[in-house]
This record gives sequence, C-alpha cells and structure tokens, in this order.
Amino acid sequence: MRSALFEAGEVRVLVSEPTGTGTSEPGLFLRKHPDGVGQLIFEVEDVDATFRLLEERGGTPTSDVLTLKEGGGTFRTFAITTPFGDTEFRFLERRDFKAPYPYLVPHATPRGGSNRFGFGHVDHVTSNFLTMKPALLWMEHVLGFEEFWEVQFHTSDVAGERKAAMAAHGSGLRSVVMRDPRSGVKFANNEPWRPDFQASQIQLFHEDLRGDGVQHAALTVPDILSATRGLRDRGVEFMPTPGSYYDMLPERLGRIGVERIDEAIPVLRELGILVDGGARGSYMLQIFLKDSAGLYREPDAGPFFFEIIQRKGDEGFGAGNFRALFESIEREQRKDGRA
Repeated sequence: MRSALFEAGEVRVLVSEPTGTGTSEPGLFLRKHPDGVGQLIFEVEDVDATFRLLEERGGTPTSDVLTLKEGGGTFRTFAITTPFGDTEFRFLERRDFKAPYPYLVPHATPRGGSNRFGFGHVDHVTSNFLTMKPALLWMEHVLGFEEFWEVQFHTSDVAGERKAAMAAHGSGLRSVVMRDPRSGVKFANNEPWRPDFQASQIQLFHEDLRGDGVQHAALTVPDILSATRGLRDRGVEFMPTPGSYYDMLPERLGRIGVERIDEAIPVLRELGILVDGGARGSYMLQIFLKDSAGLYREPDAGPFFFEIIQRKGDEGFGAGNFRALFESIEREQRKDGRA
C-alpha cells in the first residue's frame, strides 16, 4: 500500500492505493467501488474505553486494539464496520505520538504551498443510502448521536402544485442530520423520496459508487469569497447555480429572518455561492465542488465531492441550499445523459 497525507488547518486527508497483490484496506474497497471514502478517522481520549463502549452497544470491531510505537510515542487504534456501505470508522489515540499517522515519512518542508485559503476543519460529512433508517438507528444506539435537523422535499414541490407535480415526474430526498452532542461531529444522511425513486440522484449515486457511502465532506473557511475566487483561478470547478436562485434570494432571506448579509448578492451570483440561515438573523454561505468523476472527466474517480462552507452564526443546514444542491446535481446528471 502507498499513502500520502494532505493537511490544511485541522483537515487531514489520507489518500491510499494498493500496491502488489497483497490484501490491503484500499485494495478491498477498490475491488468493489471506484475511488471514494473507505474510512473516516476519529481521534478519541481513551481508545480502550471507546472499544469497550462500542462493543457493549453492538458495534462490530474488525480487530482488537492495535498498538504501534514510533519516535518515543504510542499510537493505538481499531476500526469498526458501519452501515455506510464499505466505509469503516477508525478510532485512534495518541500518547506522545507526534506524527499525524504511522509509517508516514514527513517531507522536509510541506509540498504544495501554504494553506492560503484558510481551511479550518471538517464541518460535517454527508452520506447517501437507499434506506437510511438502519444508519440512523446505528448512529443513535451504537455511537450515541442525537437527531439534529431534518428536511424532505421533491424537485417538483412547487407551492400550489405539489401533489400534481409529484405525481407526474421528478425525484426528491429525505435528509436527517445526526450529531454527537459533546464533540459536535455531524453526519447528514440522505435517502431517495417517492414517487420516482429509481430516477433519484441518490439512486444514481448508489449506482456510481456501487453501494451506499459518503457523498461529500464540508470544509470550513474564514472567507468563502476569496477562497472560491482562488480555487476557480486554480481550475477547480463548482456545481452551477441558476440565476433564478439569486433573483429570489432577498425575498427568501427575509422570509427566514435574515434581514442583512455582509456580502453583495451580485458577487454571490458571480461566484455561485449559496446563502441560507436560521434563528436571529444568523446565516451561512456554501459552495459545492463538482464530483470527482465530473471534475476529472474520469468515471473511476467516483461520485465523492467537497463542500466549502463559511458559517456566520448559523449551525444548521438550510433547506433552501439543500434543494439548490440537489437540483444542481440533477442538472449535471442530465447534462451527462445519466438522469
């Protein structure tokens, strides 16, 4: 197995590929799936206590706790299976262990430049399921998460025309966000919504990944305007947002209680940034990269993508932006002849 670790702020992405004919975690994942998220890694205070608690609650570890010593420090870890398709959750504890991950050889100086866009941490992870209830129950009863937010909608769910439109065409989703109340770790979880279940983009994601799994990870930035401009200048492509979204934005923000935002709407329109909000005028800004297959014009790159998010007091998820992202993905799928 060959691996490379990419780091910006508190964001760490470990990219691995199989080498040779031996069995490895990335090799097992890639036998069944295109490129995607095979593990999510969580740092814990006491890995032994975590192991005992998860096993008592019905979690399924793939091994006992493994102990590795390196550079005078100790790294202890184990992984469990999950309802997230073939994505495992790994838990680790460091005791004076300075390296970000075992067996990696650090470069003398970081490669690729500084964290010029100010990426901070992973705000949340979103996953798609053909049926999400088993995952929700698992997160509640095994991980101890609580339900935080939910929404459901249909692409043709237009005021005054809802029933007729839904009966005729279109697809939709249900989404439930689960949160760990202590750490604030959040998972958004989606499933298709009737009537056109087979045409849903969640179904297409399932076909592309060849199973349920992680759709995207959201990375925080302190200034989404400059980050989006800089990423565009470097050739990064984002999900498109129609002009009608921005035509209706002032009215929608007023309806949800956001009377003022710091950013000019023409600038948001130019960059394709979404805005949503909640209580007491707080709001957030988001933009979504194209999925990897679209970004690199390579189907085997898979349907995973990143979100960029800046929160200005709002900790929710924004039903309006959920719909905008959903419809944007469907437009891209239709453009590619897949929907």
